[in-house]
Amino acid sequence: MPTLPSAPLRLTAPDGRAAFGVYQGIVPELSWRTLALTPLQRLSRKLHHKRWQYAALAHDDFLIAAAVVDVGWNGTAFAYLFDRKRGEVMAAANANGLPGIGVSMADRAFGDARFRLPGKRFAFERAGDVLRLSVASRELNLDAEIDLSAMPPVLAVVAPANYLAHSTHKSGGLPARGEARCAAGRYDLAATTASLDYSNGLLARETRWRWASAHGAGIGFNLQQGYMGREENAVWLDGRLWRVGAATFDYQADNPLAPWRIRSDDGMVDLTFTPEGARREDKNLIIAASRYVQPVGRFDGELIDPDSGTRHAVRALAGVTEDHVSRW
Repeated sequence: MPTLPSAPLRLTAPDGRAAFGVYQGIVPELSWRTLALTPLQRLSRKLHHKRWQYAALAHDDFLIAAAVVDVGWNGTAFAYLFDRKRGEVMAAANANGLPGIGVSMADRAFGDARFRLPGKRFAFERAGDVLRLSVASRELNLDAEIDLSAMPPVLAVVAPANYLAHSTHKSGGLPARGEARCAAGRYDLAATTASLDYSNGLLARETRWRWASAHGAGIGFNLQQGYMGREENAVWLDGRLWRVGAATFDYQADNPLAPWRIRSDDGMVDLTFTPEGARREDKNLIIAASRYVQPVGRFDGELIDPDSGTRHAVRALAGVTEDHVSRW
């Protein structure tokens, strides 16, 4: 298994070209300011600049997901708690801002990101090796601490996208603690496993993707089909990280709660995803719109070690899939 090269110091090379590649580690300087652009691209760069910070906290009995999104001219945030025993979303909070109001985000992987409106606050706050995730709303309150001190290898990708370029950092298998509270009761986060996604790119007006992500102790994967092609497809196993091929998502778009089959074209990934329920959200804000469904459930199947050929079973690994189209 070839080792991924170390992440570069920044997203662009001295000549202004994007530092395209798939790496292991964290890119310290996450700014596109020095990317070589045409005059027209410079004028429209802010409209195409999209950043988001996402976290999932997976447990045998529930799954919590939250995100803060900066779309350049606007911001949004969401959080939800899905009870796996009941098979339903027990609490969901979301908010949309106005241009220039509500959202702030650092150009740092797994760093600070905040969204605030009257009555609602969503925040990622970094302090050393701890990332605190908090949500304060009428629907859901969350106080979580994600431990980054023994973080498995981080996947860092800088790749061509459907407009100019995109970067993403992915990590998982992280211990967390804290609690979530909603009308359904209190949920202890002590046995949860966290996964993180920080993305920062220059994307097209319409962007679509399919995604699958699940992480447990010593095992995890990130698979995508869409605007980044195969570039961010990867597997984590026993403290190692490796790339896998292009992913195929075989599912029913009109019935996303039917089983999904997800495979990589190099044969290293073969998974069945059984949804237990889903969070859905369709927005039409006139100048922006999105169609989004994120089923929550279990993955079963196998991952093949490219070094030894050993088949590693995946059994009841909690995670999510996603079918998403955004006009932003």
